[in-house]
Amino acid sequence: MAELFELAGIGVDYHTPADTVTAINDVTMTVPETGITVFAGPSGSGKSTLLRVLGLLEPPTRGTLRFDGVDTGALPHSGRRALRRERLGLVFQTPTENLLEYLTVAENLVAAAQLARRTCRPDEILDRLGLGGTGGWRISALSGGQQQRLAFGCALARGCSVLLADEPTSQLDEASADLVLDTMRYLADEGFTVIAVSHDDRLIEIGTRVARMHDGRLDGIT
Repeated sequence: MAELFELAGIGVDYHTPADTVTAINDVTMTVPETGITVFAGPSGSGKSTLLRVLGLLEPPTRGTLRFDGVDTGALPHSGRRALRRERLGLVFQTPTENLLEYLTVAENLVAAAQLARRTCRPDEILDRLGLGGTGGWRISALSGGQQQRLAFGCALARGCSVLLADEPTSQLDEASADLVLDTMRYLADEGFTVIAVSHDDRLIEIGTRVARMHDGRLDGIT
Protein backbone atom coordinates (compact mmCIF):
# COMPACT_ATOMS: atom_id res chain seq x y z
CA MET A 1 0.00 0.00 0.00
CA ALA A 2 1.51 3.35 -1.06
CA GLU A 3 1.89 6.00 1.59
CA LEU A 4 0.69 9.49 0.69
CA PHE A 5 1.68 11.37 3.85
CA GLU A 6 4.77 10.67 5.94
CA LEU A 7 5.00 12.42 9.30
CA ALA A 8 8.21 12.32 11.35
CA GLY A 9 8.31 13.93 14.80
CA ILE A 10 5.59 16.46 13.97
CA GLY A 11 4.84 19.02 16.67
CA VAL A 12 2.86 22.25 16.81
CA ASP A 13 3.31 24.90 19.52
CA TYR A 14 1.28 28.05 20.10
CA HIS A 15 2.98 30.93 21.88
CA THR A 16 0.94 33.15 24.19
CA PRO A 17 2.06 36.08 26.37
CA ALA A 18 1.87 33.79 29.40
CA ASP A 19 3.14 30.47 28.12
CA THR A 20 3.78 28.09 25.23
CA VAL A 21 1.02 25.59 24.53
CA THR A 22 1.84 22.36 22.72
CA ALA A 23 -1.10 21.24 20.57
CA ILE A 24 0.55 18.12 19.10
CA ASN A 25 3.88 16.56 19.95
CA ASP A 26 6.15 14.00 18.31
CA VAL A 27 3.64 12.47 15.91
CA THR A 28 5.29 9.94 13.63
CA MET A 29 3.14 7.93 11.23
CA THR A 30 2.14 7.44 7.62
CA VAL A 31 -1.22 7.91 5.89
CA PRO A 32 -1.99 5.57 2.97
CA GLU A 33 -3.33 6.90 -0.31
CA THR A 34 -6.29 4.52 -0.23
CA GLY A 35 -9.22 4.03 2.12
CA ILE A 36 -10.54 6.20 4.94
CA THR A 37 -8.11 7.31 7.65
CA VAL A 38 -9.80 8.61 10.80
CA PHE A 39 -8.12 10.58 13.58
CA ALA A 40 -10.16 9.91 16.71
CA GLY A 41 -9.97 11.38 20.17
CA PRO A 42 -11.66 13.71 22.64
CA SER A 43 -11.85 17.48 22.21
CA GLY A 44 -8.44 19.02 22.77
CA SER A 45 -6.55 15.90 21.75
CA GLY A 46 -4.90 17.68 18.81
CA LYS A 47 -6.67 15.88 15.99
CA SER A 48 -8.01 19.03 14.29
CA THR A 49 -4.60 20.68 14.52
CA LEU A 50 -3.07 17.64 12.86
CA LEU A 51 -5.67 17.82 10.09
CA ARG A 52 -4.68 21.45 9.43
CA VAL A 53 -1.05 20.34 9.20
CA LEU A 54 -1.97 17.64 6.69
CA GLY A 55 -4.07 20.15 4.76
CA LEU A 56 -1.02 22.47 4.54
CA LEU A 57 -2.96 25.19 6.30
CA GLU A 58 -0.56 25.24 9.23
CA PRO A 59 3.17 24.47 9.11
CA PRO A 60 4.48 22.32 11.94
CA THR A 61 6.73 23.90 14.54
CA ARG A 62 9.06 20.92 14.29
CA GLY A 63 9.35 17.65 12.44
CA THR A 64 9.03 16.73 8.77
CA LEU A 65 5.89 16.31 6.68
CA ARG A 66 6.20 14.66 3.28
CA PHE A 67 3.31 14.66 0.83
CA ASP A 68 3.61 12.24 -2.08
CA GLY A 69 7.37 12.12 -1.46
CA VAL A 70 7.82 15.90 -1.31
CA ASP A 71 9.15 17.59 1.84
CA THR A 72 6.48 20.27 2.29
CA GLY A 73 8.67 22.25 4.69
CA ALA A 74 11.16 22.84 1.87
CA LEU A 75 8.52 24.30 -0.44
CA PRO A 76 8.05 28.05 -0.86
CA HIS A 77 4.70 29.51 0.14
CA SER A 78 3.57 29.46 -3.50
CA GLY A 79 4.36 25.75 -3.75
CA ARG A 80 2.35 24.89 -0.66
CA ARG A 81 -0.53 27.01 -1.92
CA ALA A 82 -0.46 25.23 -5.29
CA LEU A 83 -0.63 21.82 -3.58
CA ARG A 84 -3.60 22.97 -1.48
CA ARG A 85 -5.39 24.29 -4.53
CA GLU A 86 -4.74 21.37 -6.84
CA ARG A 87 -4.63 18.29 -4.61
CA LEU A 88 -6.25 18.93 -1.21
CA GLY A 89 -9.94 19.53 -0.51
CA LEU A 90 -11.05 20.51 3.01
CA VAL A 91 -14.56 20.07 4.37
CA PHE A 92 -15.32 21.89 7.62
CA GLN A 93 -17.78 20.77 10.29
CA THR A 94 -20.38 23.52 9.77
CA PRO A 95 -21.95 22.89 6.34
CA THR A 96 -22.44 26.55 5.43
CA GLU A 97 -18.73 27.30 6.07
CA ASN A 98 -17.94 25.23 2.99
CA LEU A 99 -20.30 26.95 0.55
CA LEU A 100 -21.28 30.34 -0.88
CA GLU A 101 -24.91 30.84 0.11
CA TYR A 102 -25.59 33.54 -2.48
CA LEU A 103 -24.82 31.10 -5.32
CA THR A 104 -26.88 28.16 -6.53
CA VAL A 105 -25.74 24.59 -6.05
CA ALA A 106 -24.31 24.39 -9.59
CA GLU A 107 -22.71 27.83 -9.31
CA ASN A 108 -20.86 26.70 -6.16
CA LEU A 109 -19.32 23.85 -8.15
CA VAL A 110 -18.35 26.14 -11.02
CA ALA A 111 -16.81 28.67 -8.62
CA ALA A 112 -14.81 25.91 -6.91
CA ALA A 113 -13.48 24.71 -10.26
CA GLN A 114 -12.52 28.24 -11.28
CA LEU A 115 -10.44 28.65 -8.09
CA ALA A 116 -8.31 25.78 -9.35
CA ARG A 117 -8.29 27.16 -12.91
CA ARG A 118 -10.42 24.26 -14.07
CA THR A 119 -13.83 23.68 -15.61
CA CYS A 120 -16.38 21.14 -14.43
CA ARG A 121 -19.70 19.58 -15.38
CA PRO A 122 -21.93 20.32 -12.37
CA ASP A 123 -24.67 17.86 -13.34
CA GLU A 124 -22.20 14.98 -13.56
CA ILE A 125 -20.79 15.72 -10.09
CA LEU A 126 -24.26 16.12 -8.59
CA ASP A 127 -25.39 12.82 -10.06
CA ARG A 128 -22.34 11.06 -8.62
CA LEU A 129 -23.16 12.35 -5.14
CA GLY A 130 -26.89 11.66 -5.20
CA LEU A 131 -27.78 15.33 -5.68
CA GLY A 132 -29.11 15.14 -9.22
CA GLY A 133 -31.71 17.78 -10.07
CA THR A 134 -30.56 20.27 -7.41
CA GLY A 135 -28.28 22.39 -9.63
CA GLY A 136 -30.62 25.38 -9.66
CA TRP A 137 -31.40 25.24 -5.93
CA ARG A 138 -30.20 27.74 -3.37
CA ILE A 139 -27.95 26.36 -0.64
CA SER A 140 -30.65 27.03 1.97
CA ALA A 141 -32.92 24.55 0.19
CA LEU A 142 -30.52 21.68 0.91
CA SER A 143 -30.50 19.68 4.12
CA GLY A 144 -27.35 19.74 6.24
CA GLY A 145 -26.33 16.35 4.89
CA GLN A 146 -26.88 17.50 1.32
CA GLN A 147 -24.80 20.61 1.98
CA GLN A 148 -21.93 18.48 3.24
CA ARG A 149 -22.24 16.26 0.17
CA LEU A 150 -22.02 19.38 -1.97
CA ALA A 151 -18.90 20.46 -0.05
CA PHE A 152 -17.25 17.19 -1.08
CA GLY A 153 -18.51 17.89 -4.60
CA CYS A 154 -16.73 21.26 -4.62
CA ALA A 155 -13.49 19.45 -3.82
CA LEU A 156 -14.15 17.13 -6.77
CA ALA A 157 -14.84 20.15 -9.00
CA ARG A 158 -11.39 21.48 -8.10
CA GLY A 159 -9.84 18.17 -9.14
CA CYS A 160 -8.68 17.30 -5.62
CA SER A 161 -7.55 13.73 -5.03
CA VAL A 162 -7.29 14.07 -1.23
CA LEU A 163 -10.36 14.94 0.86
CA LEU A 164 -9.87 16.09 4.45
CA ALA A 165 -12.93 16.48 6.67
CA ASP A 166 -13.03 18.09 10.12
CA GLU A 167 -15.87 16.56 12.19
CA PRO A 168 -18.10 16.40 9.07
CA THR A 169 -21.07 14.82 10.91
CA SER A 170 -20.95 16.73 14.21
CA GLN A 171 -23.53 19.37 13.24
CA LEU A 172 -25.96 16.92 11.59
CA ASP A 173 -28.92 14.82 12.64
CA GLU A 174 -28.67 11.06 12.21
CA ALA A 175 -30.29 10.91 8.77
CA SER A 176 -28.13 13.73 7.41
CA ALA A 177 -25.01 12.17 8.92
CA ASP A 178 -25.84 8.92 7.14
CA LEU A 179 -25.73 10.78 3.81
CA VAL A 180 -22.25 12.07 4.59
CA LEU A 181 -20.97 8.64 5.68
CA ASP A 182 -22.33 7.12 2.47
CA THR A 183 -20.52 9.82 0.47
CA MET A 184 -17.22 9.20 2.24
CA ARG A 185 -17.45 5.46 1.59
CA TYR A 186 -18.33 6.09 -2.04
CA LEU A 187 -15.39 8.45 -2.57
CA ALA A 188 -12.96 6.01 -0.94
CA ASP A 189 -14.28 3.24 -3.19
CA GLU A 190 -13.71 5.53 -6.17
CA GLY A 191 -10.03 5.83 -5.29
CA PHE A 192 -9.93 9.15 -3.44
CA THR A 193 -7.87 9.53 -0.28
CA VAL A 194 -10.31 10.34 2.53
CA ILE A 195 -9.02 11.65 5.88
CA ALA A 196 -11.32 12.73 8.71
CA VAL A 197 -11.14 13.75 12.34
CA SER A 198 -14.07 12.78 14.50
CA HIS A 199 -15.39 11.51 17.80
CA ASP A 200 -18.50 10.12 16.04
CA ASP A 201 -18.45 6.36 16.62
CA ARG A 202 -20.23 5.68 13.32
CA LEU A 203 -17.61 7.57 11.33
CA ILE A 204 -14.82 5.86 13.26
CA GLU A 205 -16.37 2.48 12.43
CA ILE A 206 -16.08 3.07 8.67
CA GLY A 207 -12.41 3.98 8.95
CA THR A 208 -10.07 1.55 7.25
CA ARG A 209 -7.36 2.98 9.50
CA VAL A 210 -7.99 4.69 12.85
CA ALA A 211 -5.32 6.77 14.60
CA ARG A 212 -6.26 7.56 18.20
CA MET A 213 -4.93 10.72 19.81
CA HIS A 214 -4.73 11.89 23.40
CA ASP A 215 -3.18 15.06 24.82
CA GLY A 216 -1.54 15.90 21.51
CA ARG A 217 0.14 12.54 21.09
CA LEU A 218 -0.55 9.53 18.94
CA ASP A 219 -2.02 6.84 21.19
CA GLY A 220 -2.09 3.97 18.69
CA ILE A 221 -3.19 2.98 15.19
CA THR A 222 -5.58 0.17 14.28
